[in-house]
Amino acid sequence: MGAPQKNHDWREERRRRAWSLKQAGWKQKDIATAVGVTEGAVSQWLKRGREQGVAALKSHPSAGPQPRLTREQREHLRSLLTQGALVHGYHEAVWTSRRVADLIQQTFAVRSHRAHCSRLLRALHQSVQKPVVQASQRDEAAITRWKDERWPALKKRRNRKDASSSS
Repeated sequence: MGAPQKNHDWREERRRRAWSLKQAGWKQKDIATAVGVTEGAVSQWLKRGREQGVAALKSHPSAGPQPRLTREQREHLRSLLTQGALVHGYHEAVWTSRRVADLIQQTFAVRSHRAHCSRLLRALHQSVQKPVVQASQRDEAAITRWKDERWPALKKRRNRKDASSSS
């Protein structure tokens, strides 16, 4: 059997210490000095402890903002993403964060920032993809011809008799 897990929230430990010192008969001013806070903070903690009990001194981390999409909407988004970007009118089969933001806006009438969409995709175990950007003037035949004809002439070749040993 392992030892009970210790609470690592130092603020909660400080509040509990202040409570125990008060129970031991310490003055509020001395408690504030001992735990390194203002008398006002100690006063608030002790008031909370008296009115709501010692459990009120525990940490209560913020839950954060409410998600804009419900669990059902996120699951529906996952199914929309698996259909592919082509099905939704894009001419490339990749989901960028901007496209996902547009899809959320069109489907659920919820505006989302691109950065949030990338976090949302990671939470859905999807990946953000980046489209390959190429110049519209790109001429594949000219590129191939240059590689075959011009590049060998430009490429430096080492002369065999001038080659020195690397050792």
